[in-house]
Amino acid sequence: MKLNRYIDHTVLKATTTVEDIKKLCAEAKEYDFYSVCVNGCYVPFAKKELENSNVKIAAVIGFPLGAMTKEAKIFEAKECIANGASEIDMVINVGFVKSGMMAEVEEEVRAIKEAIGTNVLKVIFETCYLTDEEKKAVAQACVNAKADFVKTSTGFGTGGATVEDVQLMKDIVGTNCQIKASGGVRDFETAKKYIDMGVTRLGTSSGVELMTTGKAVEGQY
Repeated sequence: MKLNRYIDHTVLKATTTVEDIKKLCAEAKEYDFYSVCVNGCYVPFAKKELENSNVKIAAVIGFPLGAMTKEAKIFEAKECIANGASEIDMVINVGFVKSGMMAEVEEEVRAIKEAIGTNVLKVIFETCYLTDEEKKAVAQACVNAKADFVKTSTGFGTGGATVEDVQLMKDIVGTNCQIKASGGVRDFETAKKYIDMGVTRLGTSSGVELMTTGKAVEGQY
């Protein structure tokens, strides 16, 4: 699979405009990225821009803190799907994890997955705030709750994806969940490193740069 098909082309900044979404979608179509990843309010705009293309729409929910109620996240997820998204990237309740409330964390993931049915659910850990034991517990909760992906980061925390965190996730989820590396994926070498580890999706706002510099141009991925 070529590098472009790993990429969730992303723009999630507070200052994002409709013009930014149009540009994101145009780039996604040009480079045939797997998806665009946007905030919920921009799903309808992205749907319009991506008509007659193969590019999917991923919407973030509970973003970026994860501290909303379970019911609010469920509503947000269902509305995004109704508006045209086929993938949901949810942020776990980090505070609940830090409080040892893993039953509640697992139930939230399960409830959101059930709410969106066959659509794809990616669960964002925000690994920079968690201990290794907490990361393992969240990974196991995602397996138990039938999530489709585990994902490292929002890109808005104090750190992004690391090789160590991806390996830890892989050790727990095995083949039960796919892995998305997100946060700090800005060059071909970093992208290749994660893909070689078994990551099947990359969340990045640098998709065009990844495709137009280095070995990606030579078609090595």
